[in-house]
Amino acid sequence: MIPIRDTIPSRRWPVVNCAIIALCAWALWREIAAGPEVDVLLEHYALTPATFVRSLARHGWLEAGQWTPFVTSMFLHGGLGHFAGNMIFLWIFGDNVEDRLGHVGYALFYLAGGIAAAAVHVMSAPGSTVPTLGASGAIAAVMGAYMLLYPSSQVETLVIVFVFVRIVSVPAVVWLGLWFLFQVLSGTADTRGAGEGGVAWFAHIGGFAFGAAVVLLLGLRGAPRPVRSSW
Repeated sequence: MIPIRDTIPSRRWPVVNCAIIALCAWALWREIAAGPEVDVLLEHYALTPATFVRSLARHGWLEAGQWTPFVTSMFLHGGLGHFAGNMIFLWIFGDNVEDRLGHVGYALFYLAGGIAAAAVHVMSAPGSTVPTLGASGAIAAVMGAYMLLYPSSQVETLVIVFVFVRIVSVPAVVWLGLWFLFQVLSGTADTRGAGEGGVAWFAHIGGFAFGAAVVLLLGLRGAPRPVRSSW
């Protein structure tokens, strides 16, 4: 199941959402351009839980440099496929959340969501030596907020089962609820340890929960909107 669009139109141009996509594209280009030196780049800018935990024990909470990867890692990706998959989700759901939070509010929310997701990942796997990178934790926060802000939305989804190909509309509450359930089941079933298998499940869980919690704490409510394609 691949989401291709939602049915809630944007009321204004999603400046911040587009800027985030552009920054992720620029970061991916820097990774590709780094060639054999990409491992050095990731050592500095990706988030490795064990490295952070050791630094925290050695330097305490006030060492600014050790916190940098909590932000920089959310703009890096592990390749074009990883980047494209994340940006599809961000493009579909991010513009509407930016509508409700405003440009500045959305920018702060996105960064806070990514940091919260990274923090949950570190707590779930403090000994992991696998560098963590990708926007999926922050995007999960966007999805958690979207589910509560736009309960009447539909997600038009491309379904491919062998030779069967069809676009179906799925209620956003159902689509996002099932997505979150899959993250929980996958995270609890991952016997290799959080993130050791290549997916930081608990970052997704933490980000989604953060996004939903922010909407509830701010007292924002979902309201029906005219239904038409956003593309």
